[in-house]
Amino acid sequence: MKIIVGMSGGVDSSVAAALLKEQGHDVTGVMMTIWDGDTDIAVKKHACYGPDESEDLEEAKAVSAFLEIPFRNFHLASEYRNIVVENFKSEYLSARTPNPCVRCNQQIKFGLLPSVAKRAGIDFDIFATGHYARSAKTVSGRYQLLKGADLKKDQSYFLYRLSQEQLSTVMFPLGGMSKDEVRSHAKRFGLTVAEKPESQDFYSGDYRELLGVKDRNGEIALSDGRVIGEHKGLWNFTPGQRRGLGISSCEPLYVIRLDPEKNRVVVGSKKDAQTSSFKLDTLNWIADHCGSALFRSAVRLRSNAEEVSCSVSSCDDGTLHVVLDQPSSCVSPGQSAVFYDGDNVLGGGVIRSLI
Repeated sequence: MKIIVGMSGGVDSSVAAALLKEQGHDVTGVMMTIWDGDTDIAVKKHACYGPDESEDLEEAKAVSAFLEIPFRNFHLASEYRNIVVENFKSEYLSARTPNPCVRCNQQIKFGLLPSVAKRAGIDFDIFATGHYARSAKTVSGRYQLLKGADLKKDQSYFLYRLSQEQLSTVMFPLGGMSKDEVRSHAKRFGLTVAEKPESQDFYSGDYRELLGVKDRNGEIALSDGRVIGEHKGLWNFTPGQRRGLGISSCEPLYVIRLDPEKNRVVVGSKKDAQTSSFKLDTLNWIADHCGSALFRSAVRLRSNAEEVSCSVSSCDDGTLHVVLDQPSSCVSPGQSAVFYDGDNVLGGGVIRSLI
């Protein structure tokens, strides 16, 4: 098959390209550069968005040359800023906690990048990436998204917004492997990136630099209204947060909620920070969910959170009402909640509000 591989200059995408070429496919490496250079930041290595992406570009070029496959780079900084960065800023400044990787995967990495490659004249049948996830086609012809076999590296949470059209032309060569196996393959192929650390963060600097805002002092208060401290901006906090609150207390305090109208951070005990009921909107279904007004599922509330069993019901306004079997402190408006049936990703949506 003719396959383009989304390259990043890292070990995962490099091994994906090498494996596909070894299998006899016609492979082309493609990369998107997204940094626009407008923000002067102190560089922190191994983030997706930052000025050090030029190093990643050179490594992706070098790997492609070593593998003797064509390579093309597409500069998508303007589109990335408009679609991902501006949304990130808007959500944070509205006291919500967005997930830029989810949005990027849906609209940029698995949307715009292959589309731009096609318009540039690259002939391909499949778009492959180094994500730790799997896909499959059911007997009914519907495409599934499945967890990666290495559950410690599973990235299916970040891919839940992919459409059936996107899944029909995608391939995840590393989905059945562990990270150690991938690095072993990298050494076997003689790739120079075999020991390269992986990207851990979305942004290379301090989020405040990206948001482009000045400090906006406000109160930190207990749920009964007693003020116990001061903050410099709601965007520095997220519900469930314990560390970095800037206040001292005899017992651990957690962020319960953010109040943008009063510019107030409300804190309390761990129990106070837990919730078991919330609304979900901006839905995307991958699997055929039961279609009834009520169904049971497991839900993951953050990419690295444990799944929690829940009941899900439809609301008249088109949202979902989710009730967790066990209260959680991971419920943050703006974050994604992703439903699972075993390894199968059913779909998910964005947390709208706590109930």
